[in-house]
Amino acid sequence: METVYLDTHVVVWLFAGELHKLSPRAIELIEANELLISPMVMLELELLHEIGRLSYSHETILTSLAESIDLHVCDLPFASITREATRHTWTRDPFDRMIVAHAASRNNSILLSRDRKIREHYKSAIWR
Repeated sequence: METVYLDTHVVVWLFAGELHKLSPRAIELIEANELLISPMVMLELELLHEIGRLSYSHETILTSLAESIDLHVCDLPFASITREATRHTWTRDPFDRMIVAHAASRNNSILLSRDRKIREHYKSAIWR
């Protein structure tokens, strides 16, 4: 069993039951591995809720997914993740930087993301 991090859009699709938006490889990895998210995913979910792009709070989404797929929030120290994030100069998006840094800090763990830019720059990002 590996550790697999989920990008924000993957969390949203899982919560919404929109499995058709996930690749077969993504579903396979979700079903067979330990699942984590960066705390930045939690923040991004809440910001999306605050601006009306999501109907549910981060708490509702993450509680539901913790129960249904055993999803957890990564607890690596913030300072070490921030140091790792400073190495990812390919983006100015703080969410992407921290999400990638969390996965990279845990032995270059897999990050499930459909985001092409993330996949181009983080060798352990997978979609298909």
